[in-house]
Amino acid sequence: MSTAETIHREIGDLWNQRNWGGIRDLLHPEYSYTGGDGKEITGGPEAGFSIYKMFANGFPDGTLEVKHVYTQGDVAIAEMVGRGTHQGELMGVAASGCPVEIVICNVIELRDGKAYREREYMDMLTMMTQMGVVRAPATAAGV
Repeated sequence: MSTAETIHREIGDLWNQRNWGGIRDLLHPEYSYTGGDGKEITGGPEAGFSIYKMFANGFPDGTLEVKHVYTQGDVAIAEMVGRGTHQGELMGVAASGCPVEIVICNVIELRDGKAYREREYMDMLTMMTQMGVVRAPATAAGV
């Protein structure tokens, strides 16, 4: 297993344990995070914690399952499944008690053996639909 794959899997495992100190040890001092909206959040490990903790607050029982990791050099791309029950406020949405399961694509770039840049892609519409925030879009008949 490459260093990039190892760190990617470790971050997922540590998030599942809510081990923020362990995650801190894996994040580069210049770490940045970019979510599905394309906006980069800079600020080192604290940038990561703001995102990690936001999802942990919204889904206290949430887990990440890493399905596959693909690496090339210092870059690892993981296919993951996130599961949990929406039991806490998330992005201004009050807890709904609804179960959520979404597919996530996460890209981590290493620098100096630590996660330097993270880009995460997920279907927010599916998540918000499962949380009961929006109705599922209508589909064309027969498609």
